[in-house]
Amino acid sequence: MPAEALPGGPRRRPRTVNVWFDPACPYTWLTAQWLRQVSQVRPLALRWHLMSLTLLNEGREDDPEGDPDGYLRIPVRIGTAVRRHHGQEALSRFHASLWSHLGPSGEHGRTARKWINDPALALAHAGLPPELAAAGGSTVYDEELRASHKEALELLGPRPGTPVVAVGEPSEPSRPPLAFHGPVISRVPKGEDAGRLWDGTLLVAGTPGFHALRGRPADPDPDVTGSDGDPA
Repeated sequence: MPAEALPGGPRRRPRTVNVWFDPACPYTWLTAQWLRQVSQVRPLALRWHLMSLTLLNEGREDDPEGDPDGYLRIPVRIGTAVRRHHGQEALSRFHASLWSHLGPSGEHGRTARKWINDPALALAHAGLPPELAAAGGSTVYDEELRASHKEALELLGPRPGTPVVAVGEPSEPSRPPLAFHGPVISRVPKGEDAGRLWDGTLLVAGTPGFHALRGRPADPDPDVTGSDGDPA
């Protein structure tokens, strides 16, 4: 077990972990859930920012997201408005509410869905003003979203995928953060299992020359139906 996780032992100052994400991506939701689990067993200070799958695919001849009508723009635009007016913690609540089980339970006590809730419903569940929903059909926050998206691209290049994670080292604040895409997971590890995955992620991402590792997806992939929507 890492020294920073030893019970009763000396604790390091929290690492600042900046996370850029598109709130409509199911894999990103699972990664966000994992990071919240990690923050319970490792000293992390999570900071939430936005990037856009639509912007990632801008200029491509194909449409890997299958979104010809631009529905993916709606939740990320609303998220940008949430962050602007209510801060990154409110953005985290909105993200969690998009994926929480707010509808009637299915056969196994969970709603049988694989995508987000209605953003207006998510705003209400997160305790945020309903008028923020109008941002989904507006271009008012697009410049701010592009600026945030650009920050993520500057860390990893033009099409890194979502999420992008940047980890600061508190003992060396002037050192560039360790940045990586993902990890892409189909299940959310809990407790110390989450902490071990974090330790391994930092190990491989911090190895000079390392840039990719891929495993076989679980089935169903991704499984958002068993996710915990609590952002705490």
